[in-house]
Amino acid sequence: MRINQLILAAAFAALGTTAVHADQLDDIISSGKLRCAVELDFPPNGSRDKDNKPIGFDVDYCNDLAAALGVKAEIVDTPDPDRIPAVLSGRADVGIAVASDTLERARTIGFSIPYFVFNTIILAREDSGINGAADFKGHTVGGPAGAYETSALKETVQKINDPATKMLTFQSQSDSFLALSQKKIDATYTTATIAAHVIKSGKYPGLKIVGDAPVDPDYCAFLVQRQEQGLLNYVNLFLNRQVRSGRYAELYAKWVGTEGGPAPDLTVKGTYR
Repeated sequence: MRINQLILAAAFAALGTTAVHADQLDDIISSGKLRCAVELDFPPNGSRDKDNKPIGFDVDYCNDLAAALGVKAEIVDTPDPDRIPAVLSGRADVGIAVASDTLERARTIGFSIPYFVFNTIILAREDSGINGAADFKGHTVGGPAGAYETSALKETVQKINDPATKMLTFQSQSDSFLALSQKKIDATYTTATIAAHVIKSGKYPGLKIVGDAPVDPDYCAFLVQRQEQGLLNYVNLFLNRQVRSGRYAELYAKWVGTEGGPAPDLTVKGTYR
């Protein structure tokens, strides 16, 4: 009888603790502020205007999520390698930073359903002699550390298996493009959207898209702390409603354009996502 009473008391104590515990969703609403980790060197998803104000698809999505929650949005400028650490450490509440939803990353961070999808291309200098991945042999290529495209590029280099073919990594996307224009590397993998923006900007002259990279479509998701199921559920519903309301298509047209067609489908054929 005594043992049963102790078990029952422990169960009530656990229930009481659970009842008073506020999850991160409650904390965000109570604070009146949503902190979003955004890459501001990755246009058109994130960048700064002439007045240094954050702009882009991901910035608008942060503002939309904050508005849905009834709080103020705060953009946390976060370089590519710092996206997951920013969320895990609590410096940001969510990551809206074109993060690929890989199984390896999912061991430590929580992913929402996809909110953006990229096709990966090869960006090279016009004088590099590179017209496809098969031409990488004997060249130095590279990309930003931790990026999905850089991991894919590394796999391509490994398959070439040539000591004269070298791979470099950089702190950010902009560092990679600068290295490409300065002939420190001859090619990189990046997304079709950002490549078109970079070429159009004229900031890095002499670059061209030479074709598609041998990489599957890159589905990107919001980042949340893995254990925060309440916040994750809310974010997933928010992303669902962005598509249903037409807001996803509206912002895609605003920041990416529709020259290559309408906003791409965020679901994978043959799966529930």
